[in-house]
Amino acid sequence: MVLLHVKRGDESQFLLQAPGSTELEELTVQVTQVYNGRLKVQRLCSEMAELAEHGVFLPPNMQGLTDDQIEELKLKDEWGEKCVPSGGSVFKKDDIGRRNGQAPNEKMKQVLKKTIEEAKAIISKKQVEANVCVTMEMVKDALDQLRGAVMIVYPMGLPHYDPIRMEFENKEDLSGTQAELSVIKESEAQLWWAAKELRRTKKLADYVGKNEKTKIIVKIQQRGQGAPAREPIISSEEQKQLMLYYHRRQEELKKLEENDDDSCLNSPWADNTALKRHFHGVKDIKWRPR
Repeated sequence: MVLLHVKRGDESQFLLQAPGSTELEELTVQVTQVYNGRLKVQRLCSEMAELAEHGVFLPPNMQGLTDDQIEELKLKDEWGEKCVPSGGSVFKKDDIGRRNGQAPNEKMKQVLKKTIEEAKAIISKKQVEANVCVTMEMVKDALDQLRGAVMIVYPMGLPHYDPIRMEFENKEDLSGTQAELSVIKESEAQLWWAAKELRRTKKLADYVGKNEKTKIIVKIQQRGQGAPAREPIISSEEQKQLMLYYHRRQEELKKLEENDDDSCLNSPWADNTALKRHFHGVKDIKWRPR
């Protein structure tokens, strides 16, 4: 199995294994699905953290309004009355005005937070350092855990306009958001290795050879964005160590220059003819007249 270290730009994303005989059309789709799946988990974790703190989403026509404005316009949050968290709610106002402030109690809040941490760990970039490959099954497992936690805290479900429910139903609308820029469509995804585009019409072995124990760094890119930057010759950590070595070396040379004192050469132990004169019996001869 060829080991692929997938990156977006200079940032590590995840590890993936694939046989050399894999069609690059299939591999590109697989890499893109895992990449986009991890982004979905991250978006869900972010929204669920807000859910744990401030309750469910307000209706779109009530978001950002003050209590006085809501009362003046006679608006009513019907879903907010239905979506009461298990064990009751604790009021915690959302200063942004996106959620209704009816947060779950501490016990239910911990259920959500613990699940969020577990899901983040599954798709974490630290998996690269641990040499753990991330598969679509792992991404789906993280999504299932998040879905289960929401069902425990909100057994009646969430409003149809809540972004968490929309993410679970694959109805999310990311248009006009920063998250939209990160997502890559499967049909527009490109894989690059060694400054070469891995064309979908070929197989992985056509580029990396038949050695199944090969490890390569693959960069995922949106079509039309051009070739990604090449990998640096040395890593940032190696560069830091190299700079530290040269700094220490310069300090050592500076100290040697400061201690450049050759007066010690006049000492008896520095005389390289002392042994010869000792055997000739001419040691300690003085040429001064008595």
